[in-house]
Amino acid sequence: MTNAVAMRTITVTAPAKVNLHLEVLGLRSDGFHELAMVMQSIELVDRLTFSNTADAQLHLSCDQPDLSIGDDNLVLRAAHLLRQRSGLNELGATIHLEKHIPIGAGLAGGSSDGAAALVGLNALWGLGFSDLDLEGLAAELGSDMPFCIRGGSQLCFGRGELLEPLPTISDPLAVLLVKDPRVSVSTPWAYQRCRDVHGSSYLQGEVAFEQQRQILRQESWTQPIRAAEPPPLRNDLQPVVAPETPAVEIGLRLLHTLPDALAVAMSGSGPSCFALYQSFRTCEQARSRLQREFQQAGLLAWCCRLRPCGAKIEG
Repeated sequence: MTNAVAMRTITVTAPAKVNLHLEVLGLRSDGFHELAMVMQSIELVDRLTFSNTADAQLHLSCDQPDLSIGDDNLVLRAAHLLRQRSGLNELGATIHLEKHIPIGAGLAGGSSDGAAALVGLNALWGLGFSDLDLEGLAAELGSDMPFCIRGGSQLCFGRGELLEPLPTISDPLAVLLVKDPRVSVSTPWAYQRCRDVHGSSYLQGEVAFEQQRQILRQESWTQPIRAAEPPPLRNDLQPVVAPETPAVEIGLRLLHTLPDALAVAMSGSGPSCFALYQSFRTCEQARSRLQREFQQAGLLAWCCRLRPCGAKIEG
């Protein structure tokens, strides 16, 4: 163990995700919503740097002072869980989070940071947990955290934690992402609002859920995701979130005015919205065309390539 925890530093990239498909099927017996989704990693990443310490303490710092660095942060929650399961309570680390993914944006930034903590500390401490082991730990912390470890293109079922890989994307697709930094949307509120509005039409029971899962598995646009048959970008939360969130309606309206967009949608529970493009170049051209309108609306905009993996050690 002495060699495994020799003093060193590891950096992990933690990518954001977008939902190419988010279908709310109904309510589970545990009270959560049963979902059928396609999630996709994108090249908008936070960076987490991990270094060993000899004081058996876990220290977190961040370059954004408005982000909590207390025990409620998923990075520390993941670190404590990993150390507990290792049985090595003497392990310590300093963790610095360099934040680029906007907070409260429906892009899984917090979950991805937590996933990166599992990946980075597993390597830093020489624990030897497999990726499947880490995904199991991630599922205890958040529904979309297993995806954030595996990443790429995945079918996601259950609460989002049950993953089935999709074929690797070969087209150089990109997304134009917009978000008002002053606005966030509560995920629990979004799902509760969906239940209030659409609960009477929810599917009932595992048989009905599995039928819908099978329909999504057989969709030709997922085999693989490509420009020739772009995803229709369904998001069942968008119709309930957008009318009560002006930043979402504005973002969607502006993105719909752009030429060459393959599809437009809100990501997750919002308020981030995105347009899918057949290449990074056409995506950048679209952003340039509407840069003034984005600024006037108070929207930040990013062009992001699709990413074939989740949290990953650099180097």
